[in-house]
Amino acid sequence: GDPNAKVTIIEYASLTCSHCAGFQTTVLPDLKKLYIDTGKVRFVFREFPLDIKAAAASILARCTGNGESEKYLGTVETMFKLQDRLMAQTRNTLIYVGKQHGMSEQDVETCEKDQAQFDKLTDDQQYAVRELKVTSTPTFFLNGVRLQGSMSFEELEEQIKPLLKK
Repeated sequence: GDPNAKVTIIEYASLTCSHCAGFQTTVLPDLKKLYIDTGKVRFVFREFPLDIKAAAASILARCTGNGESEKYLGTVETMFKLQDRLMAQTRNTLIYVGKQHGMSEQDVETCEKDQAQFDKLTDDQQYAVRELKVTSTPTFFLNGVRLQGSMSFEELEEQIKPLLKK
């Protein structure tokens, strides 16, 4: 979204969190269409892996994105859609998603063993816990105000509308 938008929403999510996947598939499309694409809202996705499977998926998303946010977010979206498979067959799912993004099985293995990526992910998560008091997913910050737990589009819109009038 527009970096100068009146409203910024930051979401802390885990790729193995079913409520986060629900937000991604049921709320985010409307939010994107009505608020993000129109420049009213800037949306920022931040990783907060709840387990090693989510951490592995986040690291793969960072590798496939390679600094390009659209590719990264595309991988995140795919991971949420394949969440059940990710939980049941983690390694095979990571390889499958990596291949969809032009990576070989070896590329995926190399990515997953990248200690620097893992350390950065861990540092980001520790910062969120220590400084922002994030303890669960999803956690949202709406212009700096923390909102914990899943929300429907209508509930989120109720929070956004007054901020757009300021």
